[in-house]
Amino acid sequence: MPQQKTRQLLTDVARQLFARKGFENTTMNDIAEASGKGRRTLYTYFKSKDEVYSAVINGELMRISSTFLAVARKQLPPLEKLVELLFAHLSLMKEAVERNGNLRAEFFRNIWQVERVRKKYDKKERDIFAKTLEEGQRAGVFDIDNLELYTDIIQGCARGLEVPYIYGRLGFGMNIEVTRPIVTKILRKALGRERNLVL
Repeated sequence: MPQQKTRQLLTDVARQLFARKGFENTTMNDIAEASGKGRRTLYTYFKSKDEVYSAVINGELMRISSTFLAVARKQLPPLEKLVELLFAHLSLMKEAVERNGNLRAEFFRNIWQVERVRKKYDKKERDIFAKTLEEGQRAGVFDIDNLELYTDIIQGCARGLEVPYIYGRLGFGMNIEVTRPIVTKILRKALGRERNLVL
């Protein structure tokens, strides 16, 4: 337990430094000094700054994943839940990037590293999208002939919208009250048995 707390402290301190100074301008010495733990302790937990960065991204993705799971547990009709999940995905990614200040640029510059850490969370998210689509299919609300493909498309769309959403370029900065009915309409047309879909 003390080891876990120390690792978490080092990760939290690193995240704050990365957010304030950026990844490139933060050294392992900075992290060791700011944590009050020293270089020897830091290197016991992390071999390199890249490892620390991966731990920071992992921590952010854990936060996102737990919130996303809470949305998935809501008792909502399938279409409403799917819309809620898509907006949760985008909002949580935007919040994570904005919360981390200067790390925002690194998030996009080191996208390969983010992708590597992100794989297991993407799998969890994909399972949630698939379950929601399956619920709609069983309820006779969604007309889906290939669950795997539809799931890939929904998740791919969510991921493809992240950068424009984060930078406020999606729909020229339209707010959620404007975009939500449009997204609902698109999903209703793409997935639904029109006569059964009421939202």
